[in-house]
Amino acid sequence: MSARHAHVLIIGSGPAGYTAAIYAARAMLKPVLIAGMEQGGQLMITTDVENYPGFADPIQGPWLMEQMLNQAVHVGTEIVNDLVTEVQLSQRPFVIQTDSGQVWTADTLIIATGAKAKWLGIESEQHFQGFGVSACATCDGFFYRNKDVIVVGGGNSAVEEALYLSNIAKSVTVVHRRDSFRSEKILQERLFQRPNVEVLWNSEVAEITGTPAKPPMPPSVTGVKLRNTLNGEITERPIDGVFVAIGHAPATELFKGQVKLKDNGYMWTAPDSTATDVPGVFAAGDVTDDTFRQAITAAGMGCMAALEAERYLAGIQPVAQAAE
Repeated sequence: MSARHAHVLIIGSGPAGYTAAIYAARAMLKPVLIAGMEQGGQLMITTDVENYPGFADPIQGPWLMEQMLNQAVHVGTEIVNDLVTEVQLSQRPFVIQTDSGQVWTADTLIIATGAKAKWLGIESEQHFQGFGVSACATCDGFFYRNKDVIVVGGGNSAVEEALYLSNIAKSVTVVHRRDSFRSEKILQERLFQRPNVEVLWNSEVAEITGTPAKPPMPPSVTGVKLRNTLNGEITERPIDGVFVAIGHAPATELFKGQVKLKDNGYMWTAPDSTATDVPGVFAAGDVTDDTFRQAITAAGMGCMAALEAERYLAGIQPVAQAAE
């Protein structure tokens, strides 16, 4: 199988990857997008989406990703349903190997491999994902107005999610397996001042309970079983929604030792840019965004990456890299 070459090669098929492909294709760069194992990214496990601009009515996450895919193909992107297994960024052109055995070379590389929310790992959690179990309060909190929810976790992410939800939900219960938070003190102080927030220390979710799907009605969460981490006692609590906030894991394994990463494992990019520390390599979306992690910000960064790749190919160094 002979090697193939691309001016712009994109790894990842979420909002960042598809948007980068759309902009690169419209610039006549004939981009190649290698979709990976989970085409469409995290929006594929999201049901109603109400915060993506341009749609007055709720839309389905998988439908939105299908539209992005179709648009990328329509303007000239080549979509490759394969998995990248190795990259070599110390040589020019870059070398990318895939699971099928295909070798690609590329003049520029856009990394849009995303990040995954860390889940609790219990069976009932998987059953209710998207139907009462979420890992994003900003995405799904709106659906829990005047309802009772729990947030699982004890770091900054959990406290920030709880603070956000406290402005929407009737009550917020934070479930943490230890006896103190790991979050910043100022965030804790704000949380403790919220009248509709309760904290359950030394507790963990043993099971999420609810009603099964009865077409046309989807499954729904009605409660949780909580285990005391000190004595093992199980208690039950009625609840409408569960928000898991125990962190995210960016998909950067392929690139460790080849590009600069932040201390938390996310990919480093220059300020106000998608440029990594390797000229010609750009990162967009949740693989580098450890703050917002929204579909719309990922799409915006995909646009930036494509425009910066175009400038790079034209011999114009990205502003942020040139300033270093």
